[in-house]
Amino acid sequence: MNIIFKLLLLIIFFLLIASCTEKISYSGKIFNFDNNINNFNNKKDVIDILGYPNFIDPIEKKYIYFSEKRKSKNFFDNQIIESKLIVFQFNENDIIQFVQEYNLDDQNKIKFIKDNTESQIIETGLIEKIFGGVGAAKTPIY
Repeated sequence: MNIIFKLLLLIIFFLLIASCTEKISYSGKIFNFDNNINNFNNKKDVIDILGYPNFIDPIEKKYIYFSEKRKSKNFFDNQIIESKLIVFQFNENDIIQFVQEYNLDDQNKIKFIKDNTESQIIETGLIEKIFGGVGAAKTPIY
């Protein structure tokens, strides 16, 4: 009995230590910005250095690259460290027309509104919820 108790205590201790480890995970492309994105000349340069895009806009043929770095300790403590979106638009000769870089770090600063819409159903009682529609309204005759 004493050995089982010590073993159980040891397992709980290891689970507590393991849940406190910090993990960094990446999603999308991992950008290496040794080469400046404004130094690219054409579509071939972009694909050779950054690889194929995460998404290609089917209408305007824009190349969209997404990258996100996330830090997590446990289920409740997840944090986005860095999040970027880079958009390349090419002309008909595959030369870069413009490059736009979006910083998506503002998504951590979203504030939720606590206002609620009032509901008549919550204020009614159980019997009225069950039988509330019986005989209460008269249908119009046309």
